[in-house]
Amino acid sequence: MGTVASAIDNKLRTRFSPLRLSIEDESAKHRGHAGHREGGESHFRVEIVSAEFEGKNRVARQRLVYETLKGEFDAGLHALALTTLTPAEDR
Repeated sequence: MGTVASAIDNKLRTRFSPLRLSIEDESAKHRGHAGHREGGESHFRVEIVSAEFEGKNRVARQRLVYETLKGEFDAGLHALALTTLTPAEDR
């Protein structure tokens, strides 16, 4: 796991105590597009299951994730494809 992926993993685990967390670097799929950089770690697909999302709609959940990863975005993370679920939704 690369440096950015490790930071994403650490911050999301600390903030959300997920039951399941999957992080996939999809940067290679974006070669030649905006935000791509050599070496990858610019575009990620993240699936996270956490009780922290209970009672929140999809937009509110994604805002929480983006707020948690603000430092990574400020440092060059370009895009996340997010799936945010509660434990009840992850069946």
